[in-house]
Amino acid sequence: MDVTNALARCGGAARRPALARLGVDDAALRRAVRRGILQPDRGLYALPTASPDLVAVLRNRELLTCSSAAPYYNLWCVKPPVLRHVYHQRQAAVGDHAVHHAGLLLPPSRLRPVAALADVLVHALRCLPFPESLVMVECAVSRGDMTVGFLRHRLPGKRNGKARAVLDWVDRGSDSLLETLARTYFRQAGISVQTQFYLARVGYVDLLLDGWLLVELDGRHHAEWNQVQKDHRRNNESVVQGYTALRYYYSDVVYHPDAMVAQVLAVLGRGPRSSASG
Repeated sequence: MDVTNALARCGGAARRPALARLGVDDAALRRAVRRGILQPDRGLYALPTASPDLVAVLRNRELLTCSSAAPYYNLWCVKPPVLRHVYHQRQAAVGDHAVHHAGLLLPPSRLRPVAALADVLVHALRCLPFPESLVMVECAVSRGDMTVGFLRHRLPGKRNGKARAVLDWVDRGSDSLLETLARTYFRQAGISVQTQFYLARVGYVDLLLDGWLLVELDGRHHAEWNQVQKDHRRNNESVVQGYTALRYYYSDVVYHPDAMVAQVLAVLGRGPRSSASG
């Protein structure tokens, strides 16, 4: 493999050992540097288009982990981290520019400076607030890339009690981080929740609460008008069938969950208008 393609496989920048695994030798690297491949540090090579953040991680011999590694594993992430979350053999080498995480269970990626998925999730469970760690873990579990049992076994003792408590709320069936968060907040409030409930002439709805209150969730981006009309027709049909329907948006679920739950409890407290039937 030529140097340009090898660097692209590595995300745009890499150290010599990673490139050697792709069949790149020293002679090829010397020729590539003469042709314009960058060499930001000894043993470090980069495409001109490489991310400065990636180059900085490689220069400092760090491994991305926790929420900073979420994009590399296509994990749901509530919000990007302000500081890099990294592992380094020497914590003092990280300094104030990043959040340091100690300990690795498994070997990291062979081509990119990223911790193994198990370590990424363990670090997230120990580090992040409940909602942020929950969605990362549930995304991996729902895809079949990880199991709750595997993570629980690697979080022993009292010091990991808070991390294990997050695992108690991990479930399958949600299609998005919004569904995961809303479902969890409702269940924590004592509400019975079914995810991806199928309703005749409507299709699948995100959540069914206490058997009669439908909750639909919209992402942060405004939908096109055709989709808005389709959603309104779905809501109308569900009401015709005896259900009550509520709709919440990204800001409701992520930034104002208490208000969302309070509103739902108020509706549930009044009871169904009529018997819902699917």
